[in-house]
Amino acid sequence: MAPYLRVHPDGIYLAIKVQPRSSQNKIGEITGSELKIKINAPPVDDAANEALVCFLADQLDCSRGAVQLVQGHKSRHKVLFIRGLDAPTIEQRLSAST
Repeated sequence: MAPYLRVHPDGIYLAIKVQPRSSQNKIGEITGSELKIKINAPPVDDAANEALVCFLADQLDCSRGAVQLVQGHKSRHKVLFIRGLDAPTIEQRLSAST
């Protein structure tokens, strides 16, 4: 299992490092125990957080409500909780989009 995923009985925790104001939304490389994700939205008024959640829901092919930001609202280091998908599916869908 990827180092950025943590299994919980109700879903999966995903640890990421966000790079806001990127030229495009893109999944990057693994850095330590986090997955780097580039988001083109600025880190102002929660815009980057919202763009991140929508981007991940699209990449994982799940509903927006299945992806929830649980830690790091004002930090580049974030933890998201994903419901309805297992770890191998998340890992495969994220690696397919790099």
